[in-house]
Amino acid sequence: MTLQNKRVVILGGTSGIGLATATLAAEQGAEVIVVSSNPVSVKRALGTLPDTAHGDVADLTDAAAVSEAFDRIGEFDHLVFTAGEPLTLLNVDTMDLDAARQAFQLRYFGALGAVSVAVRHLRPGGSVVLTSGSATDRPGAGWSVAASICGAVDSLVRALAVELAPLRVNAVKPGVVKSPLWANMAEVHREQMYADTGNSILLGRVGETGQIAEAYVFLMGQEFATGTIVTVDGGAALA
Repeated sequence: MTLQNKRVVILGGTSGIGLATATLAAEQGAEVIVVSSNPVSVKRALGTLPDTAHGDVADLTDAAAVSEAFDRIGEFDHLVFTAGEPLTLLNVDTMDLDAARQAFQLRYFGALGAVSVAVRHLRPGGSVVLTSGSATDRPGAGWSVAASICGAVDSLVRALAVELAPLRVNAVKPGVVKSPLWANMAEVHREQMYADTGNSILLGRVGETGQIAEAYVFLMGQEFATGTIVTVDGGAALA
């Protein structure tokens, strides 16, 4: 289980869990390529990564832009999809269906579109690691859309593992993590959510991005796992 001399493409790899995964993969000897729609974010991320890392800019909801990005990148070994905008919770009784549809564009259709293009560039023995979320198992009020996206990704992983075999397809299912995902919340509310969530789960604290990154790196290196969804939620599903 090593990433030495492997090429790893991380879509959404310029912040949060994605950047933590890029950092850990690079530490294990991988050549990392981080991709984001924001050129400033790409430049900032490359400033923290080793000189062997590269970056590219592409709107992950634009099929043509994604295809062009992969053509520029060329052959590689592992694809990781961690891209996601700050979560927007939507209550059913005031549901904005346009906002609900938009929520699927990056997290679900962005992932599906990226895989559909990436497969022709992935080397034999490679893998895909997508991102789900614990909301699919323990949703709260207002989480109907977010939980649905996570559930759709879970099903997508299993279907792609069958269709793309022997290419390996897996996913990581994080719980609540301290990351830019919650950037749209006021700091006082965000810190209160971290405290409340930590007090309600088995390990008594929310996760850090580096802890979640370990699961992505594990799945890239674990050569006998496919169709697998690794839950890293601090025991939230059991609380």
